[in-house]
Amino acid sequence: MRVSVVGAGLGGLALAQGLRGAGIQADVFERDPGVVARFQGYRLVLNPTGFQAVRDCMPARWHPLLDEIVMDASAEQSVLDPQLNEIGRLGAGRTGIVADRQVLRHLLLTGLTVHTDAALTGYDVLPDGGVRARFAHRDPATADLLVGADGIASAVRGVLSPRTTPTDTGVRFVIGRTPLTDEFAGLSQAYGSKITGDGVSLLLGAMRFRTPPKQAAEQLAPDVTLPDIGDYVRWAMILPRNGSLEDLAAQDAVLSRMEGWHPELRTLIEQADPDHSTLLSIRVVKPGERWASGPVTLLGDAVHATSPTGGNGANTALRDADLLRRRLIEADEGRRDLLDAVDDYERQMFEYGAEAVRSSLEKLPAFAPEAELS
Repeated sequence: MRVSVVGAGLGGLALAQGLRGAGIQADVFERDPGVVARFQGYRLVLNPTGFQAVRDCMPARWHPLLDEIVMDASAEQSVLDPQLNEIGRLGAGRTGIVADRQVLRHLLLTGLTVHTDAALTGYDVLPDGGVRARFAHRDPATADLLVGADGIASAVRGVLSPRTTPTDTGVRFVIGRTPLTDEFAGLSQAYGSKITGDGVSLLLGAMRFRTPPKQAAEQLAPDVTLPDIGDYVRWAMILPRNGSLEDLAAQDAVLSRMEGWHPELRTLIEQADPDHSTLLSIRVVKPGERWASGPVTLLGDAVHATSPTGGNGANTALRDADLLRRRLIEADEGRRDLLDAVDDYERQMFEYGAEAVRSSLEKLPAFAPEAELS
């Protein structure tokens, strides 16, 4: 069996690693000019399902390394005012495993064949049941299955399910990260909490590695090269819907809304790396009607992009990868037909994927009350 995976995000890479470990050929095609052409390095929280999924997709020899480059999630979820006084609670705290997306992505890239500058332009289902993917700047690739793991603007989805399109909630947020130094020790109570004031919400999350990733890889998995990064604070400010940014840089847009805020909070933003600070919109993709069964399917944000306030986007993509991996192994071993395996994956994925989107939108008003959720 041969599988073409379009998209080198966490879900696509986890699937490719899982198939590679089972002896199934998996080629990854990425539209970016290089695998590190864009910064993809913010902190994320993996729930037990997501963490187990990525663990099961990678070689067992990497498990000790994985365990060393993550941290336990804090259960604190308070609501604070701009002077860091507690004024409420967000409800039950989130627990799980905190990982850095950039580090995890580098781990999952190890040993894979990734074809970059490979923007998909379309595909053809062949008479023998296979599929030929066409690209703008490289030769076509033929496989038994084509998996669109190419994100919210999925080119694969555009052909497979053209009526499934992203919905813009109207909410914008600025995200960035700042090195975690002793200077910010006084902010520890704010990690995992929501700071609210002046119509905006600021969310802080600490990323503390048990061992620095580069050092951990050198000690535990010499075949892996991980980024040389240290502990940091990930911050995100959710802005009023359709609020004017006045053409400000990302950090300046945040600071302009923090007049009179606690000085340590302002210093945290001022000391952020400008190259790792950016403005993003919150868009979602709700799974639509099932497409006709065939040798093409979707995974992750390409079919069920969630609001980040749900904390389940990466978890759901990794769950997809592990479920599809297991079904394809069954097909490769002759225990079921390939199309039946894909159909079973899609049936389950549509159900929990739609719930992930719904749940994330349900949580969005707590951070952006004016969000359009229809």
